[in-house]
Amino acid sequence: MQNVTDLLCALISIPSVNPMGRSVDGDVYFEGRMTRWLQSFFADCGVEQETIEVVPGRANVLARYGNDPHKPTLLWDAHQDTVPVEGMTIDPFKPVVEQGRVYGRGACDVKGAMAAMLWAFRRICAERKTLSHNLVMSCSCDEEATALGIIDLISYWNPGSKRSRLLSTKPIGAVVAEPTDLDIVVAHRGVTRFRIHTHGRACHSSDPKQGVNAIYRMAKVLHVLEEYAEVLTQSVQPHPLCGGATLSVGRIEGGISVNVVPDHCAIEIDRRLIPGEDPKAAAEQIRDYLKQRLDFEVEFEKPWIECCALTDADNDPLASLLLQTMDRWDQERVQQGTSPLCGPRKRVGVPYGTNASTLCEGGVPAVVFGPGSIAQAHTKDEYIEISELEKGTEIYYRSVTGN
Repeated sequence: MQNVTDLLCALISIPSVNPMGRSVDGDVYFEGRMTRWLQSFFADCGVEQETIEVVPGRANVLARYGNDPHKPTLLWDAHQDTVPVEGMTIDPFKPVVEQGRVYGRGACDVKGAMAAMLWAFRRICAERKTLSHNLVMSCSCDEEATALGIIDLISYWNPGSKRSRLLSTKPIGAVVAEPTDLDIVVAHRGVTRFRIHTHGRACHSSDPKQGVNAIYRMAKVLHVLEEYAEVLTQSVQPHPLCGGATLSVGRIEGGISVNVVPDHCAIEIDRRLIPGEDPKAAAEQIRDYLKQRLDFEVEFEKPWIECCALTDADNDPLASLLLQTMDRWDQERVQQGTSPLCGPRKRVGVPYGTNASTLCEGGVPAVVFGPGSIAQAHTKDEYIEISELEKGTEIYYRSVTGN
């Protein structure tokens, strides 16, 4: 691999699709192949590494540069998985480089930023740089679905954990790789997701009054939830950077046949949280609202994901470091008589979620930063601009070396 573009192409060619809870079969799913490739990559870097299984067949890979007990540790995190590939108009795993872009699944989210981080990490190792802190890079699993990887990772520094040799003490901060247009995401929304069930009594559809239609009941639930979604906009003060709290119903299923009155219906809820909101309290508020307005019982499943929002209360030093790194690089170019590469960048908030919020919940100030635009993430012809990929690589490197 001659450059970071070659590295990104190598990553794209290794399928690591998150099945998002579906039953699947095939070697394009899960992170196993990517994990093995990362093990080889870090071995070539000549650093300590470890692979920690999170659930059977899925693991976090960690590598550490520097082992000075008197220095703090900074964490870089990039996730291994991508979203599914159905509906793509390009070959998802055969990267194409043309017109200054790299195309393929994960090119933007998040193998582009991962490649930039890996290239910077390898350069630091090759140059044997002296850093003001130890540097750990984590390549976490299952970011796109249930965040199992990062939830496991924040347990590594718990007293008595012994889950990790390389990250047994809490980092002073974390930079999470995601496509941010090289802006610094200092706040974003969290999420809780869960299912609600209604139950009825089945009977023959020729005499529906003999049964209780669970879908009709769910229709009443949906009406109340639509009302509640509007109430949220009035009752929860929006965050100045990442907006307000939201509720959305994304899936519904029920019934077994058109000629059977259904005895069951289920929906899936996506409740987005702003900094300061508690996922458990948010779900309870929905439960209470429904209970007060319905004349029948509904069943709430335990949420399959509960991620707090990322707060900007304690991550200013990290954001300032990245912004100052870009400013310093631009000033160097101006002094050399060339145009600035990065241009003005800023602290921003976004509506989507990342691993940064879980790190924040684990007591680690975190920011989100990387090359690429969220507008290209998960798309049918996903790509990243090579110029931005190269800038992101240099900024990662300079932010920790001081160059």
